[in-house]
Amino acid sequence: MNDDDPRQILELLKTEHRLLDEEIEGLLAAGSVDQLEIARLKKRKLMLKDEIAQLNDKIVPDILA
Repeated sequence: MNDDDPRQILELLKTEHRLLDEEIEGLLAAGSVDQLEIARLKKRKLMLKDEIAQLNDKIVPDILA
């Protein structure tokens, strides 16, 4: 598989997003709440969500547009 394959990149981004979610939940569950670290992780997670949406739009164009 090619490194520039958008579908492969999309899967990598989704995996990273899922891992960040698990890390945030783990920090909150452990009670070691470093608000700055949690905010940083949430910001990265949101950026990944935006990248995923943009890449997904390129892979699956809106037919109704």
